[in-house]
Amino acid sequence: MRIAVTGSTGLIGSALLPHLESLGHETVRVVRTDPTGSDISWTPSERRMDPHALDGVDAVVHLAGAGIADHRWTEEYKLEIRDSRVAGTETIAQAIVSADDGPTVFLSGSAIGIYGGRGGEELDEQSSPGSDYLASVVVDWEQATEVAEDAGVRVVHLRTGIVLSADGGALKKQLPLFKIGLGGKMGSGEQWQSWISIDDEVAAIAHLLEADVSGPVNLTAPFPVTNAEFADVVGAVLHRPTFLPVPKFAPRLLLGRELADSLLFDGQKVTPAVLQADADFEFRHPDLESALRALLHR
Repeated sequence: MRIAVTGSTGLIGSALLPHLESLGHETVRVVRTDPTGSDISWTPSERRMDPHALDGVDAVVHLAGAGIADHRWTEEYKLEIRDSRVAGTETIAQAIVSADDGPTVFLSGSAIGIYGGRGGEELDEQSSPGSDYLASVVVDWEQATEVAEDAGVRVVHLRTGIVLSADGGALKKQLPLFKIGLGGKMGSGEQWQSWISIDDEVAAIAHLLEADVSGPVNLTAPFPVTNAEFADVVGAVLHRPTFLPVPKFAPRLLLGRELADSLLFDGQKVTPAVLQADADFEFRHPDLESALRALLHR
């Protein structure tokens, strides 16, 4: 397949492209900077993209969007988070339907944040959206693919959880403290964390390019853990103690209360029902310990 990818330099995109190429696919980067070679140019903030840019492309994997935790959540940055997702997705969706012999598959980024903070309630793809800021953003993000769905394109919403990688994301930020024995649970540690290894994330995306599945798909491992369990397993894998909890006030002071609570304290217990049942996907790292040992001991 010839596959166009947005967000190709991010944590997921930078791992996805070589994985797709190893499977024999041809990849094309969709970039905001000056394109080189086979790159495709776009300006999502202005909703600009050549209507024929995706001619001859078989599928699109859309991963672009402003980082949720890149800045404190000012009203201005919250608007950027929403607009970067909605405007970008609408731009790609419109280019898909405008193309000659264009993509028939559209895997569009999404997030388990759509469920909101739900305590220990078990959540799958049939669960209702939450009512907080992030949930509303993800609802609008998914609705932005509507023009492609109406045109008969197979659309999958990649509801991604916490992606574990030693090369970036949440795990990389936490590792220095854990390695010196200062890691521990966040707050009470009772909040659920629905995670997935970077290896399974990219493998699942590749699998969904050809699976007969559409609609929302939770990209999370089968066994979510509480934050306290997460800290204990990281400590065990690194052979370090994890007895120092991080009080809530510290992240709230650093990040702001709304961002800290959404990112660290409002957990979701999410299961990958569609991946396991309808898509018949086999996880390499279904449990946290096997994932961390693979990621940290390479």
